[in-house]
Amino acid sequence: MRLLPREEEFFDLFTEVANRNKEAADHLRKLFEASPDRRTPHIEALKRLEHEADQVTHEVVNRLDRTFITPLDREDIHQLASDLDDVMDAMDGTARRAQIFRLGAAPQGVLRIVEVLQRMMGVLVEAVSRLKKGDDVMKYCVEAKQLEEEGDAIYHEAVGALFAGNPNPLDVIKWKEMYDTLEGAIDSCMGVAQVLQSISLKNA
Repeated sequence: MRLLPREEEFFDLFTEVANRNKEAADHLRKLFEASPDRRTPHIEALKRLEHEADQVTHEVVNRLDRTFITPLDREDIHQLASDLDDVMDAMDGTARRAQIFRLGAAPQGVLRIVEVLQRMMGVLVEAVSRLKKGDDVMKYCVEAKQLEEEGDAIYHEAVGALFAGNPNPLDVIKWKEMYDTLEGAIDSCMGVAQVLQSISLKNA
């Protein structure tokens, strides 16, 4: 029996943010599948989710400041909260660029990368939700790495396709920026997976 109980609610807060990230990825896919005149609701939903995730992240930091004994190392709690927030910011930034650039129909490569991002979010939700008990976290981290490699392959193929033939230079610039921000979102997901892997190894 512990004389001083540990604050265990950090795990629930992490899961809250991870679930919002997954919902944001769903909206990002719907955004790019929609016709340009029907994207605004998804952009607004992403902004709402980003705001909600920020509030939960702030609660993690505030709780860390007032908690004496934590269930994980303090630096790991802070890093995981920060990396989960980076994922949401990357998706929200992608949606905002789509609005600013007044993009037309999305190329197939964009839809393929967003689908990988969606699957990656599902994997991270599973990993984060298992963190408290430590069950199978490493398995999901390995799966995240495989998805990152799949996303990288699609990115290089899709960017190459942008320059094929005689494309409109402005369209090339816009969609290259979108591919870069989507790849950045996947890299942010991998950052989360690496922190989860580190935590899992420390607490094995």
